Amino acid sequence: MAKKSAEIGDSAKSKPKARSLQRSDKAVGAKSVPIFVLKVSLAYNKDIWRRIAVRGDQTLEDLHEAIYKAFDRYDEHLYSFYLAPPGTTGEARWRTAIEYACDQMFEHGDRFDGKPEYNAAETTIQSMGLKRQRVFRYVFDYGDEWRHDIAVEQLDGEPEKGKYPMILEKHGKSPPQYDYDE
Repeated sequence: MAKKSAEIGDSAKSKPKARSLQRSDKAVGAKSVPIFVLKVSLAYNKDIWRRIAVRGDQTLEDLHEAIYKAFDRYDEHLYSFYLAPPGTTGEARWRTAIEYACDQMFEHGDRFDGKPEYNAAETTIQSMGLKRQRVFRYVFDYGDEWRHDIAVEQLDGEPEKGKYPMILEKHGKSPPQYDYDE
């Protein structure tokens, strides 16, 4: 990912230097852009989570980069975000969810089987119609399927100085990306 140029903001204490980002180099300016505070939990272990602030005009790709960094990933893979219809519950809701896929998924024709195609690199956080307490899903690495549930905690967070997305808090140790890393 050498083409990336700016840094992810990281206000969590004693963290390694921030990874580069392509579109996240916007420092806080006018309050006209909402700040979303998101709690990103591992779907299979809710005790491991990260709190991340992101500007509404940043993309899902920017959020992916922040999650990637926050969970100490080191090997890039394909990913998607899923937004289930309001009112649906259980794991089955993700089968009917809208999928926002990474850029690379669009390079190989119609892999969406006629379903609408949404590009994470072109979708801003504020364009998703998110409400407080809404949960959406992030899946990283389709082989190992790292599933993360993302809960919207705040839509109108107070902007802080620095780069966004911003990692606000880390809870629980990041599991190794691969079993052989243990």
